[in-house]
Amino acid sequence: MAVQKSRRTPATRGARRSHDKLKNAALSVDPTSGETHLRHRVTPDGFYRGEQVVKQPEVADDDE
Repeated sequence: MAVQKSRRTPATRGARRSHDKLKNAALSVDPTSGETHLRHRVTPDGFYRGEQVVKQPEVADDDE
């Protein structure tokens, strides 16, 4: 069984835990659609920095 040789100091313990805190997601609002999205990513509508970069597929209406 593994047994530690010496006790960890509070400073070492704190240094290890310093990266455990969760950060808030960086959100941005698109100027055209006004939609909130993650930074540097295309919105679900296909807009990036105010320009439409991904075309949405056309929905065919079957009213026949």
